Amino acid sequence: MRVLSIVHDPAETGGGGLFERVVVERGDRLDRWVVADGTAPPGEPADWDALMVFGGAMHPDQDAEHPWLGGEVAFIAGALEQRVPTIGVCLGAQLVSRAAGAWVGPAERPEVGWFTVSLDAADDPVVGVLPARVEAFQWHYYTFEPPAGAVELGASKRARQAYRLGDRTWAIQFHAEVERHMLDRWFVEGESELPRPLAEIRADTDRNLETWNRHGTTLCNAFLDEAARL
Repeated sequence: MRVLSIVHDPAETGGGGLFERVVVERGDRLDRWVVADGTAPPGEPADWDALMVFGGAMHPDQDAEHPWLGGEVAFIAGALEQRVPTIGVCLGAQLVSRAAGAWVGPAERPEVGWFTVSLDAADDPVVGVLPARVEAFQWHYYTFEPPAGAVELGASKRARQAYRLGDRTWAIQFHAEVERHMLDRWFVEGESELPRPLAEIRADTDRNLETWNRHGTTLCNAFLDEAARL
């Protein structure tokens, strides 16, 4: 398969992380579009068999500060119209909601660190591969409404966490793609944003990351398997 990774920050801090590595290890072709560089999309959405839209330090409504956001949203809307299998992660999930015409905006309370997510997704071929309750890594200040017709698949105490739109679009608020080297950079560059002392967040990470990476690998493989089937 041809898979397009849409990223907003450099690979070492905010790329597709584990998900990109899974694509390569499966033997699929990985293409990358770094949107924040201001470059045009490298093709039409239907040129790929699957799209993965990742996170970033910006917010989904900051078009004035990041004028390329509108073009990215139009590209995602094209993917939805052309029925290209798509998964959005964190900012990517918010952009999928925006592209589908749903509300996105500031959350009442941010989530930065490890939070319990409850999933109601047993029948879903992608998110359903995760346990019903997971300790998930989060770093977001915005949230989304699921688009009209979407099936909600999970939530934390603070925010919606996952939905499926139709039979080939998924959105997850949690960072299932993060790897150790990414978090090491985030913790240094964003230490002032952490809600608890860095040492405590690192201890949570040491306790949870290995299991979380297994879940991320399983989730990414399930998405790519479903994209290949469709």
